[in-house]
Amino acid sequence: MPDYLLQLDRHLFYFINHDLANPFFDWIMPWLRNPKFWIPLYLFIIIFCIWKYKKQGIIIIVLMALSAGFADFTSASIIKPLVKRARPCRDVLVSKTDIERVDCGTGYSFPSTHATDHFAMALFMILLFYKKWPWIWLWGILWAGTISFAQVYVGVHFPIDVFCGAIYGSLVGWLFAFLFKKLQPMGLKTPK
Repeated sequence: MPDYLLQLDRHLFYFINHDLANPFFDWIMPWLRNPKFWIPLYLFIIIFCIWKYKKQGIIIIVLMALSAGFADFTSASIIKPLVKRARPCRDVLVSKTDIERVDCGTGYSFPSTHATDHFAMALFMILLFYKKWPWIWLWGILWAGTISFAQVYVGVHFPIDVFCGAIYGSLVGWLFAFLFKKLQPMGLKTPK
């Protein structure tokens, strides 16, 4: 990574991790990045899709899960070992001032798998449902973006990690939405 980009990334990290610090964020951000916090939303999506779209809803849920699984596997098992970027808590310079609000975690930092997974699911759902509910893009991006922001705030990822994870996850979500639309000749219809 070019030095100027690395410095910008570290400055943005410091701004989010230090300058935006406040008691409310200290309390809520660790929760927002915890997958268990989002279980009610995941259950709602599953129940709603199956109730509203029956068999097609099951296919939607399976493809959404596959998009998250594909994004997770490729980012964590392929990209991270190739890039080998240290997390902020292990970065030679940043670790001296990093405020760790959660355990640093194992493994590498780039890209953020939380960002990758959630943007893959969000984009998949947005592309399937935006014609019926145009506002879904706002809530989908807000949901995935909040989780991504929390990754930086709690000190486990740099901003570029979540930004690139969001881009990659969005591409994966688009790919699986494209796959869903390609299955339409087999009797599937875009949800209405």
